[in-house]
Amino acid sequence: MFRTSFSTFLSYLIWALLFIGLPFGVAGWESWHRPADAGPAMHAAAHNRRPATPPPPVEPVQVYALERNQALALNATIPFSRDPNPAARPFLFSGTETDLARATDCLAAAELYEAGDDAVGEAAVAQVVLNRVRHPAFPKSVCGVVFQGQERTTGCQFTFTCDGALARTPGQAAWERAREIARGALAGKVYKPVGHATHYHTDWVVPYWSDSLDKITAVGTHLFFRWRGWWGTPPAFRKSVDPGEPLIARIARFSAAHQDAAPVPVDGPPVMVAEAAAALAARPQQAIGAEALGKTVAGVRLIAIAPGAKSFLVELPRSGAPDSWPALAQTFCAGRPECRIMAWKAGSAPAGLPMSDPQLDAMSFAYIHNVGSGLQRALWNCDQTPRTIKAECMRRSVPSANAAASSSGTGLTGVRRKGRFETVKITPPDAAATNPSTAP
Repeated sequence: MFRTSFSTFLSYLIWALLFIGLPFGVAGWESWHRPADAGPAMHAAAHNRRPATPPPPVEPVQVYALERNQALALNATIPFSRDPNPAARPFLFSGTETDLARATDCLAAAELYEAGDDAVGEAAVAQVVLNRVRHPAFPKSVCGVVFQGQERTTGCQFTFTCDGALARTPGQAAWERAREIARGALAGKVYKPVGHATHYHTDWVVPYWSDSLDKITAVGTHLFFRWRGWWGTPPAFRKSVDPGEPLIARIARFSAAHQDAAPVPVDGPPVMVAEAAAALAARPQQAIGAEALGKTVAGVRLIAIAPGAKSFLVELPRSGAPDSWPALAQTFCAGRPECRIMAWKAGSAPAGLPMSDPQLDAMSFAYIHNVGSGLQRALWNCDQTPRTIKAECMRRSVPSANAAASSSGTGLTGVRRKGRFETVKITPPDAAATNPSTAP
């Protein structure tokens, strides 16, 4: 009797463990292994481990040669993903004040030239850029992402960086609005609708990759995509970011943060001015900050200061001998190992940044020194002020050809409204890929 009762009790205990303990154990195991930010956003990562293969390649832009209506129809056949579209984590920029200023202006340039003066579109572009910064397939800095591949007309990731669009100078008001959006994004403001998108394009073009990625949302006329599999899930966006932001000379015309990269065209050997660069840099430095903007300093009106106080834009007085202009270095560049002065005659000086190409061409005088390289030059615009020594003349710039106007007829205001990134070659249904173009 006792043995029978014990056997019955043991059977009940085993069944209880199977039907009650096992589910609790499985649940506990899953919760212990789930990351802290788990939720619907981690649905793919819960079933897919990080692949052993490297991240997807980043290739040049290519689109199919299709008429606008054909492209619209084809894009409409590609369904939106039914998987969750979690928002990206806030991006909090960490770096020096100079790096933040450079990152802000690179991000603002991408927003404005890609989306035009459109706050919603600019916020979406900014989010895609920052998503790329966090993804191991892309460069580790904001400026590096925006200007990736800029040196090749067929290699750029943002078309404005290699198709001549930068020849057009943004308006001051639009530029400041774009910078404000960029500052917000770098301070943690998230544009949630695009989630972890790393690609986008307008709905009247068809990139080669458009049906090999997940289409996750539309913002206006732009369609946003993320990679399929693990590389499109939140855990993939954990890359560390480089602490430094590179200088981009191509936006120095309208970005004070990148003024140090602005070339001063020169011919001939260095021209020493007053004293050697090292001796000038060893002298006491005069504090020249934002409070001096618009005021007269050393007999000239201060227009703008680049971050780090290495570059100064000034307006020259109406009177004064051109030979006296190098003396400005005694005030502005003393105590500074790297220094640049860009000066205009009264009436031709820009009001500030951005500058147009004609304004840059109208620059009357430039001074530059770099203690590290031993460089020290003073240069005059010899069209305005002839010099007997030709090495003292700026080399005249060749005007950039404006990019051909788009025939897409967007009807949108702003500088530009385009957005295509890299290529993953595929064959869309019922569409022949002939003569792919990077500027439809």
